Amino acid sequence: MNFPNLSESRLAFIGLGAMGLPMAGHLLDHPAGLTIWNRDTTKAADLVTRGATLAVSPAAAVTRGGIVLSMVADDAALRSISSGPEGLIGHLGAGGVHVSCSTVSPDTLRWLAAEHARHGEHLVAAPVFGRPDAAAAKRLWILSAGPAAACQRVAPVLALLGQGIQPLGEEHAAAAALKLAGNFMILAAVESMGEAMLMAQKFGVERQAFAEFFGRTLFACPIYQNYGQQIAQRRYQPAGFRLRLGLKDMNLVSQAAGQVQVPMPLVDLLRQRLTTAMAHGRGESDWTALELGIADSAGGIKASE
Repeated sequence: MNFPNLSESRLAFIGLGAMGLPMAGHLLDHPAGLTIWNRDTTKAADLVTRGATLAVSPAAAVTRGGIVLSMVADDAALRSISSGPEGLIGHLGAGGVHVSCSTVSPDTLRWLAAEHARHGEHLVAAPVFGRPDAAAAKRLWILSAGPAAACQRVAPVLALLGQGIQPLGEEHAAAAALKLAGNFMILAAVESMGEAMLMAQKFGVERQAFAEFFGRTLFACPIYQNYGQQIAQRRYQPAGFRLRLGLKDMNLVSQAAGQVQVPMPLVDLLRQRLTTAMAHGRGESDWTALELGIADSAGGIKASE
């Protein structure tokens, strides 16, 4: 594996969940080594076996002036690994770069950038599009926002994780907004597919035939092809992206839209769908399981469905 234009600084990776684990695995061959941290240390075992060093805290994972990537579940988790005596802020050191790959609010990124800057550190906001299988295959689409020099420095690292990087300038909040917009558009497509598929099914169209037809004709794109098959088969376990995290994201979309006075009534519908799904115990299912709520509202899920 080639690591062009990287300093000798050791890399660190924080957060080894469904996305972080395969992403960190792609960085194991870095010539100066990889240090990792995760709240649940059992998830680090495979990477340690393959040569990674396990740190006792986020602060202990980083090299001063080095590069650390983080992929955690939500705003609270990002603030937790970043602040306090064991957090990244102030321990990364002057010139160090924190690459945050999580889906969080614009406000959290603004706060994090300012806190890092107080210590001469830099933040690059780099949320990603793609599920765990895409992360494992290095097929993520990666956004990049932050100071130009910092973005340039970490670009070779990000290139090892995905199929393309979209630069967004120096405003960190832009990366959060674009990521949230994309997740909203994905879930809106899930809602429309679920509604349309069930309507057609009640007129005798097989679910699989529905997904295959539109996936190869009018909507021949990955979201309709992949999610269409998942909805047609009601294949919601194991979750590629948990429904409860989808609700977190739609709440963030609603908050962001309110801040800039953009009415987004479809977000309200999606939040209702997801909240109802949570009440039915579907929080750990894939977020496409919101489709089951459509079926519930149309008379329930029958054996033929």
